[in-house]
Amino acid sequence: MGLLLLNLILGILWALLTGDLHFTNFIQGIIIGYVILFISKNAIAKTRYFTRLPKIFLFILYFLKELIVANFKVAVDILTIKDRMRPGIIAVPLDAKTDLEITLFANLITMTPGSLSIDTSDDKKVLYVHAMYMEYPQKYKEELKSGLERKLLEILR
Repeated sequence: MGLLLLNLILGILWALLTGDLHFTNFIQGIIIGYVILFISKNAIAKTRYFTRLPKIFLFILYFLKELIVANFKVAVDILTIKDRMRPGIIAVPLDAKTDLEITLFANLITMTPGSLSIDTSDDKKVLYVHAMYMEYPQKYKEELKSGLERKLLEILR
């Protein structure tokens, strides 16, 4: 986290030195600071900061896409006459090991409309998920595993 803090400080310094304290100028300072840190990465100790930060950005974009698709699916189902809901509960085996990984994964599932993480097994190897649209349970489970969980673990590990 040292480079993240340094990058934030460079962003603040940029905003202060330019005299423009707007948020967009601060973001420009962070980007410029990231480029400076990237150029000087050989002088800095070996770190995963330069690979992790783009992954975090891509994960945010991925989750926003999933969030929009889930909202759209629920909205269409509410606004149309035909009922497309096929609710069900599935057990999703977890690759996540730590409490933080499991909690983040469960909360991200719950944040998307139409799905709710219910509980974990006592040994913390299975997460029980309720979904409103579970036409194909195995496909839904694979989407959670290969999409959300895998991308989340790439960032955290």
